[in-house]
Amino acid sequence: MSWIQKLHETYNNCEGMIGSGYDDNEIPLLPICHTTQKAQIEITIDEVSAFVKARLLKKEEARTIIPCTESSAGRTSGESPHPLCDKLQYVAADYNSYGGNRDSYFESYIKQLSEWLKFCKNQKLEIIYNYVKNGTVVHDLVKHKILFTGNNNKLLKQREGKKKNKELFDIFDLLPGRINKKGEIENWQADAFVRWSIEIPDQSQSDVFNDKELWNNWIQYYTQTKQIKSLCFVTGEKMFSADQHPSKLRSDGDKAKIISSNDLSGFTFRGRFTEADQATSVGFEVTQKVHSALRWLIGRQGYKGKDGQAIVAWATSGKTIPQPTDDPLTILGFDELSSDDKNNGTTAQDLAIKLKKKIAGYSKELGDTTGVVVMGLDSATPGRMSITFYKELTGSDFLDRLEKWHETSSWIHRYGYDKETKRHFTFVGAPAPIDIAEAAYGSKSNDKIKKATVARLLPCIIDEKPIPRDIVESAVRRASNRIVLEEWEWNKTLSIACSLYKNYSKEEFKMALDENRNTRDYLYGRLLAIADRLEGHALYKAKEKRDTNAARFMQLFAEHPFKTWKQIELALTPYKARLGGAHFYIKLIDGVMCKFSPEDFNSDKALTGEFLLGYHCQRADLWKEETEEAEDNSNEV
Repeated sequence: MSWIQKLHETYNNCEGMIGSGYDDNEIPLLPICHTTQKAQIEITIDEVSAFVKARLLKKEEARTIIPCTESSAGRTSGESPHPLCDKLQYVAADYNSYGGNRDSYFESYIKQLSEWLKFCKNQKLEIIYNYVKNGTVVHDLVKHKILFTGNNNKLLKQREGKKKNKELFDIFDLLPGRINKKGEIENWQADAFVRWSIEIPDQSQSDVFNDKELWNNWIQYYTQTKQIKSLCFVTGEKMFSADQHPSKLRSDGDKAKIISSNDLSGFTFRGRFTEADQATSVGFEVTQKVHSALRWLIGRQGYKGKDGQAIVAWATSGKTIPQPTDDPLTILGFDELSSDDKNNGTTAQDLAIKLKKKIAGYSKELGDTTGVVVMGLDSATPGRMSITFYKELTGSDFLDRLEKWHETSSWIHRYGYDKETKRHFTFVGAPAPIDIAEAAYGSKSNDKIKKATVARLLPCIIDEKPIPRDIVESAVRRASNRIVLEEWEWNKTLSIACSLYKNYSKEEFKMALDENRNTRDYLYGRLLAIADRLEGHALYKAKEKRDTNAARFMQLFAEHPFKTWKQIELALTPYKARLGGAHFYIKLIDGVMCKFSPEDFNSDKALTGEFLLGYHCQRADLWKEETEEAEDNSNEV
């Protein structure tokens, strides 16, 4: 129950943020007994319950806070009305008259609304009740060209005639498509979700879904409908017990639940207990707060994988903290990082210091005693969710481990890209776990493999466990197989492989070229980089676009360096001639060769990932020298 206690504490600490600014991309912290839905239509009515206007809602304004019951919040099918805003199937008495092909649930909707209205005399609630009771919702929407009917006066299931013009913005652009029995995609208008707006003189808040008085009215009404009290295992107090627990933790369409006991014929709790609450009992108010807080945290700052995986770290105080799944690019932000601007002289050391200072800033804000929780979630089936990782730490411990992860895995990465400014950024630190998974197994690999890799890396960050050897070796192999990857993907894989090997080896590797490092694998990597640059330079001068021999033989070189180096070196002869002897490169090769011991150079044993570090550092150093030389020549001219 520890995770529930921490989320309950977080919700109570952040109550001031309930319902505050949100949009389609951000899920708000919800009041209890409320959920969110994506609405397509907003109907405005006046103080005498007369229709005023209706409009379609664009994607960025569609998310709507609505009151709900426990059953309506988790409904997948069957009759279970939301109390106020709902689909046409519920709010429109004339639903069937216009061709709705499902059962009308208007009677249960209006009955629930009537009972709520009896409990609290709210003006807005009464206006909505009187309007829907008139039974003209669909009629008004058709009349004002929000919904469309065919010649038979029935709602269309797809555009017809002139309405097939794709430049039009109408209801068909907003509805989720359904495949009918003929295999055709239908945008069934009867599935539209409706929310309300009311125009009352001298009242500034016309949007019903943002009315806090209505929120509180519904909470008071629904809470008093609860009858049974039981011992809450979280608070240790007698409370109204929860009949069902909320879903929608990862997205609006997520039906998986962490706590569930609706299986009366299987083995969810039967065999050991006769009733579900004998296994565990959580108070109604507690579970509402806990699930609302978790959903808010995942939406605001969590990592969500394509295959349903979710990972989030949070401070129980509600203060912002960096995520273990973030890379330095995300932690620092584009504004704090150097771009590839030629006039910017920021070094790798400066970038590393920026990251260190940023984490220190979080540490100062959090303090040493603030609790931090890291939680991983995943679902094997659409209805059941499990906690795959859980760790409680103090704020200082969490940030220390995060800093250590970025320090021990620090390498220079140049694949950062800002879509808004269309600029590339260099950053220093550990790559994000999802980028590591793609470097090890490919960007087009199965989502389940990526998910499993991210899950395996989480303990390496939070618990300081060693990076699994197979992930490191897989990344090194892919980085060595340069010829099969596109240039951008290979460069990204190369820097990530260097980062992983540096962490795995536990050795102190400099990110700049280390002229004093005389290990066999590092020196062989330097040789390959020099040969690659020599041939590349010659090809550039001859205006030829093709892979160098060093690139084509890179994988073979990693497996048999001594034998393959002979082939690469012999193939350099014509390119040396093109460069007038290539004395600069020959001098570099000779300098590296002199650092080998004879037995190391003559050995044909396969290279470790260290050769990639030597290759990467030597290549970067050559780029720097050529850039500085070009700038000097420019200044002389």
